[in-house]
Amino acid sequence: MPGPEFRPRPRRSRRGAALSLVFATVLATGAAADALPHEPEAEQDHLTVRPVGAVVDREDVARAAAEAVAEGESATQAAEEVVSRSGDRWGSVYGKEEYEQFQQSLDGEYTGVGLWARRSGDGRVEIARVQPGGPAAKAGVKAGDRLRTVDGSPVEGRPVTDVVALLRGNEGTEVELGLQRAGRRWTESLIRTTLPSESVTVERLDGGAVKIKVVSFTRGSGKRVKDAVEHAPDGAGVLLDLRGNSGGLITEAVTAASAFLDGGLVATYDVDGEQLALYAEPGGDTERPVVALVDGGTMSAAEMVTGALKDRGRAVTVGSRTFGKGSVQMPSALPDGSVAELTVGHYRTPEGREVDGKGIVPDVTPAEGENVQAEAESVLTGLGTGS
Repeated sequence: MPGPEFRPRPRRSRRGAALSLVFATVLATGAAADALPHEPEAEQDHLTVRPVGAVVDREDVARAAAEAVAEGESATQAAEEVVSRSGDRWGSVYGKEEYEQFQQSLDGEYTGVGLWARRSGDGRVEIARVQPGGPAAKAGVKAGDRLRTVDGSPVEGRPVTDVVALLRGNEGTEVELGLQRAGRRWTESLIRTTLPSESVTVERLDGGAVKIKVVSFTRGSGKRVKDAVEHAPDGAGVLLDLRGNSGGLITEAVTAASAFLDGGLVATYDVDGEQLALYAEPGGDTERPVVALVDGGTMSAAEMVTGALKDRGRAVTVGSRTFGKGSVQMPSALPDGSVAELTVGHYRTPEGREVDGKGIVPDVTPAEGENVQAEAESVLTGLGTGS
């Protein structure tokens, strides 16, 4: 996810979603917006993408920004006002420094305190993961702790993307967290620092299966997934854990899906009424059993991978309904170095299912209170996990 400070201005609350889908070296999640390239040169040769019309007219945004600069006013603020009035749910504007921090996050680094948030079954926000060695871990914050406030602002009821944006910020700045564990409530003041994102981790499970946890699709993460699958023991099943994955680079997501597919369709998307497609690379492992773990924090590019593996019969999905972020954004540079990201279309799974606003319902939904990973491992065993 990106690392800018949270400032409650028009549409800025949506910027955490912009980490969801990106082509080549351009703005993408966190985090978590599905972005198309500024130019036709995509990182993957087999993708041909042309930037075309947007829900918000990009020329209107650029014109407002240019006029603001000419009048000695803020191009960023002028663009934000146009996007805010547009009704574009995922449209957002990044300042120059925010964009640079965003790019840093796509390189596998972010500035924060080493926390990931998720929404629990009762609607509260809780800590999903604590990064070892980070400020939060050193302060004793643990996964499962309830997050009540950030800098005094209540977070219950807010989108998880907003909460993540509140946690991120500039290196050396302080953030105060209101926490709860059992009946105890307390506050922790933490100093943000630059941390590695650790986007992919691999673990051997009892029984021989391999768990591949993908936190986000940053640069290089797709290859790490492919390498983990290729080096897994013969016949061993794979538990692909996409819980809390807010998205990332679309090229990396396609590469990750390709680890389990031998070519074929990953997703389709529409841009200004034109239907385009994303295809897996040939040569993936199509034999070993796969279970994909998902939840309400599984967003955008992670939903694309989930939908591809589910629709093509390549994985059984276990968990809860995914977030439902299936829109596609295009970034545009503004005169002052800021970037406006505007929705241009929506993607669909190989069977034509719309994701935006609907999410993906998993094949198996464990009962409330049940150990979700244990259920997923049980399903994987039933599929024939090797030992």
